Amino acid sequence: MIHPKKLAQLAKKWQRKVAAGAGGQQADECCSTVADKGHCVVYSADGARFEVPLAYLGTTVFVELLRMAEEEFGFASSEGGRIMLPCDATVIEYVLCLVRRDASEEVERAFLSSIAGHCHGQDASMGLTHQFALCT
Repeated sequence: MIHPKKLAQLAKKWQRKVAAGAGGQQADECCSTVADKGHCVVYSADGARFEVPLAYLGTTVFVELLRMAEEEFGFASSEGGRIMLPCDATVIEYVLCLVRRDASEEVERAFLSSIAGHCHGQDASMGLTHQFALCT
């Protein structure tokens, strides 16, 4: 598991490379991977982009999602080094809602057990419509 401080250092290094034009990519392509200060960009399995505050990365739910991503995709995904979470956008939106509302660790663990084994398929978002409505 990568420590949030190390992740922030890697993000800053990447931002410097993008600003310097390293890698031979066009600026328009790269800019979508640069996050605002204090945030980390992650992508859902269906390609949605999320800027997650670095403070969220230490929560139980994000630690587990990052572990699942490492198991699913390895440290560097085939998507050019993007951090790809093995969930669709609906699941990640719900996770962000849980963390914003400062859900207890027990609630986060219950959520994680409900999506275990289903996070990279559409089954993970099936029961979230009602739960997400409660969170907004």
